[in-house]
Formats: sequence, structure tokens, C-alpha cells
Amino acid sequence: MSGTVIARRTFCQLTAGSVWLGGMPAGVRAQDDAESTFTFGVIADAQYCDAETTGSRFYRRSLDKLAACVDDLNEHDPTFVIHLGDFIDRDFSSFDAILPIYSRLKSPRYHALGNHDFSVAADKKGEVAAKLGLKDRYYSFHVHGWRFVVLDGNDVSLISRGPDEPEYSLAQSSLAELKAAKAPNAQNWNGGLSPRQLAWLDRQLSEADDAGERVVVFCHFPVYPSNAHNLWNDTEVVRVLESHPCVAAYMSGHNHAGLYAQQNGIHYVTFRGMVETKDTTAYALVQVQADQLRIQGRGRVTSRVLDLRK
Repeated sequence: MSGTVIARRTFCQLTAGSVWLGGMPAGVRAQDDAESTFTFGVIADAQYCDAETTGSRFYRRSLDKLAACVDDLNEHDPTFVIHLGDFIDRDFSSFDAILPIYSRLKSPRYHALGNHDFSVAADKKGEVAAKLGLKDRYYSFHVHGWRFVVLDGNDVSLISRGPDEPEYSLAQSSLAELKAAKAPNAQNWNGGLSPRQLAWLDRQLSEADDAGERVVVFCHFPVYPSNAHNLWNDTEVVRVLESHPCVAAYMSGHNHAGLYAQQNGIHYVTFRGMVETKDTTAYALVQVQADQLRIQGRGRVTSRVLDLRK
């Protein structure tokens, strides 16, 4: 895999001062029955704002698409639903228009944070996670013997962090290194995981290995295969994932065209963005079974069966 990783030597400056983040919303149906079959919903890049259409992005139409999506998901009663980031395109006030629609879901609701979620006024960036109902910017939860890990790909970022934060200066140096290496993901709208979050991820996966759990990792940003939308330290994240047999899949958004690849027993699924096109939606129901994940796509999302026997 190509792509320069965020240098460990610069990452180390954040380790001591970072705050541990973790947790889960109240009401999730958590059990330890590994034999249970259940379903969860996945939505990516609703990216709503009250703005004119730009190219293939119909920002205002996302309200109607999400409303129809919520009605459909409520009919199927998934165990939980997650939105994989870029809930809005810009402006903090956009949350007030789209959140009430998402709140109509009967199932427990989760978010991964996207880069556009932080395209708000500087004094509002620190309020984004709480506005989405998140206690923590990255966290994990358990359902029927599975562990679901939600990462914050904006941990090291030029968009979610202010110039006075150490993560901002690290983002500057990391992006400069990537540009010097002509890496495809050397884009200022991407981000990376801090060393503290990487260490937390490694611990989560080690605990899952020891407990005999399977794991699905969620993040706004993809990590494989190499492309312009990947996390800045995609290679390092993949190395951590592949060092743990518990990992079944990594699911992301950000690349609105969608993508799928498999490597070393892990399925990497990038879901197509809901904001794209005037009338065609994009979301999925994922049925979890002991030996496979069955993605039942809606609209532009491709249906596929992910074999978990490895």
C-alpha cells in the first residue's frame, strides 16, 4: 500500500496531553450472544445544508432522502444505525434542520465525525460532537458478542482543530510530509489518528481478541486501498487492523463514489454518499451472521455478501 504515514516522532508530542475518549449511547441493546443474528443500518455523507446544488451534490435534497431512509429503517427495526460522517456540509445551523429527522429513528443512533461536520464557525467546532449527541469523539460499543469501534479521523486535522491546539501543528507537518512524498491522500480535507487513538484502537482489538469477539471498525475516512480520500496515516491503521484476527470489516464514507476491497481477511467497504444525485438515495442494512455480513444496499449502495471465514 502506498501513502506516507504520520511520523511517530512528531506524533509522540501529543501522547501525554491527549484525553482518552470512549463510551456508548444509553439504550444500546448490548448482549454477549455470539450466535445471534442481527441487523444494523449504515448511512454515509447526508451532507445537508441550505445551499444551491453544486455539481452532483444536491444538498437540500438530503432532508427528503434521510426522511425516507428513516421510515424504511424503522420498518426493519435494526439493532442500531450509524451515520459515517459529513452529516452536514457546512454551517452549524444545518444540524438543527437534519438532526430532528435522524432522531425519528426508533433504534439507537450513532455518528462517526466527518470533515464537513467541522465546517462551522471557529467558536462552534468544539460543540460539534455534543451537538451530535456524542460524549466522546471516538468510542466503542458491544452488540450480541460483537464489538463496534468508531474512530475519529479528524483527531489530527486542519479542519476540526484550532491553530492553538497541538493537533493542528501536527496536521500541518504531517500534510507537508505527504505532499513532499506526492501521496494521493495529501489533501487538507483529510485527517489522521493521533498516537493515543492508535494505541486505544490497538487495545480495543486486543481485548476483542481475548474475548473471542468479532469487530467492525467505523470511520468517516477510508484506509484501503490507497486513494485520495484515505486517512493520512492509512498504512499504519491497516497495520494495526491486520495484526488482530478479530477484525472482520472496516466501513467508511467520505469517498462518495464508494469502494470495496479485501486484504488479509478484512473487508474494506466505503459507502456511497447520500448527498449525490437529485433523487436516488444511498444507505444500507447490514445483516450480521456468524460467518458473513450481508449488505442489503438501498439506492446507489451495492449489495454484497462479505465472507467472514478466515
